[in-house]
Amino acid sequence: MSDSTDAGEAIRAPRGPEKRCRGWAQEAALRLLMNNLDPEVARDPTHLIVYGGRGKAARTWEDYRRIVRALETLSDDQTLLVQSGRPVGVFPTHPEAPRVLIANALLVPQWATDEIFWDLEARGLTMYGQMTAGSWIYIGTQGILQGTYETLASLARIEFGAPDLRGRWMLSSGLGEMGGAQPLAATLLGGVALVVDVDPRALQRRLDHGYLQERAADLDSALASVQEATASRSPRSIGLEANAGDLYPELVRRGVTPDIVSDQTACHDLTVGYIPVGCTVDSASALRSRDPRGYRQQVLASIAAECRAILTLKSRGAHAFDYGNSFRHRAQQAGVAEAFEIPGYVPRYIRPLFAVGSGPFRWVALSGSPEDIYRIDSMIREEFPDHAHLIRWIELARRTVHFQGLPARICYMGYGDRERFGVRVNQMVRDGTLEAPIAIGRDHHDTGSVASPYRETEAMRDGSDAIADWPILNALLNAASGASWVSVHHGGGTGIGTSIHAGLVIVADGTQAAERRLRRTLHNDPGLGVARHADAGYPESIALAQTARFRLS
Repeated sequence: MSDSTDAGEAIRAPRGPEKRCRGWAQEAALRLLMNNLDPEVARDPTHLIVYGGRGKAARTWEDYRRIVRALETLSDDQTLLVQSGRPVGVFPTHPEAPRVLIANALLVPQWATDEIFWDLEARGLTMYGQMTAGSWIYIGTQGILQGTYETLASLARIEFGAPDLRGRWMLSSGLGEMGGAQPLAATLLGGVALVVDVDPRALQRRLDHGYLQERAADLDSALASVQEATASRSPRSIGLEANAGDLYPELVRRGVTPDIVSDQTACHDLTVGYIPVGCTVDSASALRSRDPRGYRQQVLASIAAECRAILTLKSRGAHAFDYGNSFRHRAQQAGVAEAFEIPGYVPRYIRPLFAVGSGPFRWVALSGSPEDIYRIDSMIREEFPDHAHLIRWIELARRTVHFQGLPARICYMGYGDRERFGVRVNQMVRDGTLEAPIAIGRDHHDTGSVASPYRETEAMRDGSDAIADWPILNALLNAASGASWVSVHHGGGTGIGTSIHAGLVIVADGTQAAERRLRRTLHNDPGLGVARHADAGYPESIALAQTARFRLS
């Protein structure tokens, strides 16, 4: 059955306090699955694609409908199993077990190649779930915005000894569902961003949603805007319709060097994630169909040209970093032997946060009311008054973030604080401060839930970059702890054969039973991140573990 079947009317998650399922865990799964496919949220909902190249929420439209029917009838002592976007069975379990267990795109390692995976996908046997697409907790561009903000804030501290990016400018590429966060993250920190994308629709979407401030007519006018804004130390974001494989080398030729340079195109998926030099989006599609092998060669050649330009800019003083999108890996495949001289952003800027159990934590208002998110914002300011960086982010997000689909919020929150937050939110549901339950989740890109040698676990202190026991242990522990649903995926943002990662969602419905599950899950999930880094020898993780409720053996 084709996965391009027209879904009819646009999908929009139900709102409000009335549920159509038998329990709030099932209702939350239903609403967040539908929210992933809301046109405000998804990149290509007609084809079930949520973000990240071809990251999908369900394998086919028939599978989607079967998942919906299963969730609507699922009892509080049953668990639905989903195999790569296809529901395969409902089994008797117990009330504190997960209501849904999901496995996406897992292959035996010897078979974990692009060629084999996408052949199996074309035959309808599997599905690429990305990270939060196939685990039903994607919240639109805000989901990556906060991580981009944290990365750039850390960069400002480490590279410039400054609290923000005022007077600095960043060059990057890609304005898709992940890269679209870059311009707003830079301006929230007072910096200037020039972000290029070959797709004019991507630029317009970012302008419409407030993630991008202006669109330059050409490179000369873009650079003039950059120069004016950096000179006045004013935050500004400029989008330019261009191909990075052309534009980055042109800046090298002109002798123009940014303060920061990166790339956030979907390089992990060479078929649709990076448009080669000389092609528009439409002509690339035609070439891809006519000559897939030749198209791939052109894509790699363009990535190589961009990478060589980044290396030159780096040698001239730009602070370059790889955003974990397989850019360096693809450039190396294309013959750029020194591609990995560009440092990864996790070991350079995020590892200190992961080491103490901090990572991208998110929650969604099942009521559909923005007021529920704003009430939680206020609670955070009251509950965590000594967390200045967190409070600054919450205030910035409230002023600037455009909600897509169900209202949601994300922040970096660590071990101990997540549990405290979850219990407090559950109390707010119980006492009626919030209009409906809250679904609490996180990115798979987190402290102890992923093995990804090109991103999250690159350059681990003990060399354990490729050890994938940890995400499996994470999923098993979260299932044992009583998360509402748990997922294990392969591929994520770096591509087939390069990562294994796990996700979870836990629903705060105001009940005492939910509080028990929240306490266990939101303690154990980041706690495993601390344990993982302690095992790798990080002193700050070992020190934190000495005061933790869990015990290192």
